Amino acid sequence: MPSSRQGVELTQDSIEGRTLTTQTADHTHIRATNQAAVLGYLRREAPCSRAAIATGTGLNKATVTSIVGDLLDRRLVRETQQTQNHVGRPATLLVLDGSAYATIGLEVSARGLTALGSDTAGEQVLRWHRAGPGVDAGPAKTIAALATLARRAVTAVQSSGRRVLGITVGVPGLVNRDGAVVLAAGLGWRDVPMRAELAAALGRPDIPLTVDNDASLGVLAEHLYGPQAGTANLIRLTGDTGVGAGIIADGKPLEGHLGYVGEIGHLRLVPDGPRCGCGRRGCLEALASLPSILARTDVSDSDPQLQLEELIRRADAQETPVTQVLAEAGAYLGQGIAALVNVLNPEVVLLGGAYALLADHLTPALDKALREATIAPDAGGCTVLASTLPDTATPLGATAQALAPLTRGQLPAY
Repeated sequence: MPSSRQGVELTQDSIEGRTLTTQTADHTHIRATNQAAVLGYLRREAPCSRAAIATGTGLNKATVTSIVGDLLDRRLVRETQQTQNHVGRPATLLVLDGSAYATIGLEVSARGLTALGSDTAGEQVLRWHRAGPGVDAGPAKTIAALATLARRAVTAVQSSGRRVLGITVGVPGLVNRDGAVVLAAGLGWRDVPMRAELAAALGRPDIPLTVDNDASLGVLAEHLYGPQAGTANLIRLTGDTGVGAGIIADGKPLEGHLGYVGEIGHLRLVPDGPRCGCGRRGCLEALASLPSILARTDVSDSDPQLQLEELIRRADAQETPVTQVLAEAGAYLGQGIAALVNVLNPEVVLLGGAYALLADHLTPALDKALREATIAPDAGGCTVLASTLPDTATPLGATAQALAPLTRGQLPAY
């Protein structure tokens, strides 16, 4: 048996080992934090010099030089020569380089499937939309179609000489931390292990895959890229399939305990109202989602996109049956938004998707109902606006989420 002294030595060795591991982990974390700071500064301020990065981030020049060298080697940054408002030789400045990597964002909705690819400099490299498979197709057919679209997108990105760093999918419903769709009432889905099934169908274990709520991804895009970028308290409301709210609170995405935030569509407004896809009656979703509006306006086409286009034409033509339905939906939306305003006090609420395209017909009744139902004066200072990213916010936010590891300073492996 080992002596007690040997036991102490073994214990000391293990302590020293843990100390070394902790120090290594701390160094790695610090390096990643610094890399994130440099990349973030470049994303905001490029083109800029190394000296400007050091000043702007508070890092010393040697650290910036080391990090920039690594970023140049990995083709995440490139040098360019530009004149910086002074006479003399052009200075060597740095800009983000999107030639090596990209991410893919996918969206599932009643109007079809969308794929969008963005490189690491923020440039769009592809954008596709396909109709179907349709709400009645079921999760299996939808996932199969989505996998086909994803494979095409991956091939296109790789053909451009870029590596895919990740894929994120936006779905209109409750999505848990494992990427399973617990409930997507507008699609008729319950307990669908979407991430696992899509990963198996895609067959690319080398590409990280995540699934998230569509509204949460949509507000992320607005917070990063839209006219309201940087707004600390921002909500984006969508209703193309179900009604959901993506929420930025105090500058950060609101996620909640299990990720089930923003399901304002299942706020019950009329106890004996129409039946909702969740099984209850009188939910906001059953009263004011795009499918519920279309069902009450008797549009003639069967294609969801063409249905929306017909609805907009008839609304713009001031057809009374259509404008009345939209006014009713706007009033219900105002009540739903008022609940969010009373709890979260946002600065801006954006109407996304079809709501943005129908905003002129929704907002008069919406604003009236909002101001009647909010407790704070003047709706707590909240402004309701139409999104300028009505069709692209969710897949664009999905590309941003797929880029999150790099944003945190975790550089891709060589």
